[in-house]
Amino acid sequence: MDQTPPPPLDSSPAGRSSTSPSPATATQPLSRYESQKRRDWNTFLQYLKNHKPPLALARCSGAHVIEFLKYLDQFGKTKVHVTGCPYFGYPNPPAPCTCPLRQAWGSLDALIGRLRAAYEENGGQPESNPFGARAVRIYLREVKDSQAKARGIPYEKKKRKRPGGSTSNAAATAANMSVVDDGDGGGGGGGGTSGISSNSDPAPVTSTL
Repeated sequence: MDQTPPPPLDSSPAGRSSTSPSPATATQPLSRYESQKRRDWNTFLQYLKNHKPPLALARCSGAHVIEFLKYLDQFGKTKVHVTGCPYFGYPNPPAPCTCPLRQAWGSLDALIGRLRAAYEENGGQPESNPFGARAVRIYLREVKDSQAKARGIPYEKKKRKRPGGSTSNAAATAANMSVVDDGDGGGGGGGGTSGISSNSDPAPVTSTL
């Protein structure tokens, strides 16, 4: 497909409009999450429009969503080592290598969460939501597992805090779970996201494709 590439996932807040905002906008500005979700949705719609041949949203399936995620990989900032790389399994390699850059699992997971919510907010039915398709969940899990092996990063579930637990134990747990990412984060996003990086709150793809 001949598409004008969007910039990589960006965590910057939405830019302010040069025009004077309406009273409603001035009193109730969109949150950062809502701004990201709107840009992500517009970007996906533009992607479908530029698809060869153009693809109607009603005919979009989980396979098309996966195609979109793979398309975004070319704008990733996270180094993912291939099997033959001497730094395979190293989270912080001592020297550069020629392995490709990809979108981090957390960024894709958070993006899917925002698009899944946007689909239903724009009239889509939950049972036909392509962003919640089983194939998409399997793809994200495979990306998570492959990136964990390639970069030597253990993804662990957060432990529930016990009532009266010591502050030092909580801090130690958080330190053990923290992961330094090469670019676009790694953890589950809020607001219905499924997972690469909610802690870093990866921003959506902008709507310019």
